[in-house]
Amino acid sequence: MTMRTRPLGTTGPQVSALGLGCMGMSALYGEADRTESIATIHAALEAGVTLLDTGDFYAMGHNEMLIGEALRAAPAPRREQALVSVKFGALRGPDGSWLGYDGRPAAVKSFAAYSLQRLGVDHIDVYRIARLDPDVPIEETVGAIAELVEKGYVRHIGLSEVGAETIRRAAATAPVSDLQIEYSLISRGIEDEVLPTVRELGIGITAYGVLSRGLISGHFTADRQLGAGDFRAMSPRFQGDNLRHNLNLVEALRKIAEQKGVSVAQIAIAWVLSRGEDIVPLVGARRRDRLTEALGALDVTLEPADLAAIEEAVPAGAAAGDRYPAAQMAHLES
Repeated sequence: MTMRTRPLGTTGPQVSALGLGCMGMSALYGEADRTESIATIHAALEAGVTLLDTGDFYAMGHNEMLIGEALRAAPAPRREQALVSVKFGALRGPDGSWLGYDGRPAAVKSFAAYSLQRLGVDHIDVYRIARLDPDVPIEETVGAIAELVEKGYVRHIGLSEVGAETIRRAAATAPVSDLQIEYSLISRGIEDEVLPTVRELGIGITAYGVLSRGLISGHFTADRQLGAGDFRAMSPRFQGDNLRHNLNLVEALRKIAEQKGVSVAQIAIAWVLSRGEDIVPLVGARRRDRLTEALGALDVTLEPADLAAIEEAVPAGAAAGDRYPAAQMAHLES
């Protein structure tokens, strides 16, 4: 396996062809082992992964501190290659509740100050509000990030889960390098408007949820018991008839994977990789064995016949259930 690089938009850096999404090491998918999480980050850096993704609200700062600890313990060359992407703006209560989003310029700068401290770095490579604050124009939020860029605290401006109009308004305010948004075989909503817009504007995509939170990894089973605090216990795609329908899609995908001698996860990640050099999949591996499997997708070549078979097995819109519960879907722009 040779780690290739891809541009993070026309104004962003070159990054590894796969990035590591670190959220699951701290929150939302049940218990994680701290030692294994740090070992997984180190293994990713050793394999040539450069992009580490986090959010300041992932377990209320725990995830940033975890990444900071991993970077401090990494050999200097590996530490220096790491590019950290941070989402901010989600407000949390002491009980873990979600209280909305804050994109005010003063809040943007305050969030950044705390992230720099927790990560133990002097700059953040890509900084973005996690969801649009409906009470603050995107121009004001992006303008505040641009001021942080001017002062050297941030290198590149990103966006997250916004629609085409907001992307255009943000890009007219300051250079935007990257949009982070969910994109997978069963989450293809960006293809109609968002993807053409970012390509027109020279903005890259970091695609999260490429395995749909494990649903299309080939490892999830209908009888799996999800613990308290596991996001998937509330996710519509993991419920009842929806889950059974979606796992049938996975079995159709498994037949194609077996014919190529690869895993379901590898073919699902390879499909996202095939969608363009401007798309960088984030893999949410929490363990080294899952990371190794994900990295194997880099060696999977999907021929036109493979892509046609995948499209037939899992056509656009085939998934049952929304990707978030209704309350969270309300915060997403189409």
